[in-house]
Amino acid sequence: MNRNTLIAAAAFLALLPACTTSTHRTSLVQASTAGVEQLREGGVRTQYSYWSDEGAGAPLRVRIDLSDQTAYFFRGDVKVGQSRVATGRAGHSTPTGSFTISEKVASKRSTLYGRIYDANGNLKVADADTRLHPVPKGGKFIGCSMPYWMRLTGSGIGMHVGPIPNPGSPASHGCVRMPREMARTLFGKAPIGTRVTIVH
Repeated sequence: MNRNTLIAAAAFLALLPACTTSTHRTSLVQASTAGVEQLREGGVRTQYSYWSDEGAGAPLRVRIDLSDQTAYFFRGDVKVGQSRVATGRAGHSTPTGSFTISEKVASKRSTLYGRIYDANGNLKVADADTRLHPVPKGGKFIGCSMPYWMRLTGSGIGMHVGPIPNPGSPASHGCVRMPREMARTLFGKAPIGTRVTIVH
């Protein structure tokens, strides 16, 4: 086997996804679209989420499908990307309909959901809802971090960076969570007023 063959074989092996452990299995779905940009989700290389910004002259629009937990990105009629998402779990449903991005904040914390600590700094409520869990005297509430926040509703629903613990299944308090690289890319590409449609 010559040197060039060995180099090619090594390059091929480097592109293979890392093995999953018995405690964390991730299903990898390969996108069929050309020009896929490989991203990382939870330390696993995947080609499901990608951005390939062709048709750059047309306005960007976003379609979020709750049934397959995927966001699809279009410029006009040209699909330029897609992303895994995690939308609202049972009891915290993500609203369907047509929305526009009305606010963008690169570094934001939730005012509703987070952690509550007592006056001594001890964690009292790990998954707190400020409407249900009062902060003890001398204690404090620290809202969940929501980087690359893009607001969709006046009631606090938006798109932002967040964990996707079980790809394909809802997991959030109602917001649309995305992998960091996809949320950052969308944040940079989508101006205020970008149309976002959420469907079942």
